[in-house]
Amino acid sequence: MSVPTEASSNASDGDPNTGFIVVDASVWVSRLVPKDAFHRTVKAWMEQQRSEGAIFLSPAMLLPEVAGAISRRTGEPRLARNAIDSLKRLPGLRLVEMDQPSVQEAARLAAALGLHGAASIYVAVAARLNLPLATLDIDQKTRAASSVAVHFLKKQG
Repeated sequence: MSVPTEASSNASDGDPNTGFIVVDASVWVSRLVPKDAFHRTVKAWMEQQRSEGAIFLSPAMLLPEVAGAISRRTGEPRLARNAIDSLKRLPGLRLVEMDQPSVQEAARLAAALGLHGAASIYVAVAARLNLPLATLDIDQKTRAASSVAVHFLKKQG
């Protein structure tokens, strides 16, 4: 697993991982669902990050995870499909395929830190690429903090 090469040209100090942030599904769902309690917070944070040149990375499993969450929350499968189409077109998002060593690292982290399966995938991507992880999940933040830098987004106001 590595940072997609087309994104590495945005690095400012020679480190190809500079300016990348691993973003978990909780953040993306909040960004894509306007009625979500954290929507405004996430939207403002993402806009600020993008204005500073950040590129968002997520494991490819982001797509089914977000689709399921939006479909469950809204009861509208069409909205979930539209959200996935939007994610696939975002120029500032790179999806990372999971290779076998990455999956093994996620399993190790799940066991060592008591992470849920999906959370361990995001933490593994951040850990293997030495990148920060953005999340709204307090449990993930608490458990992952010993392995990766965590941007925990708090509700504004």
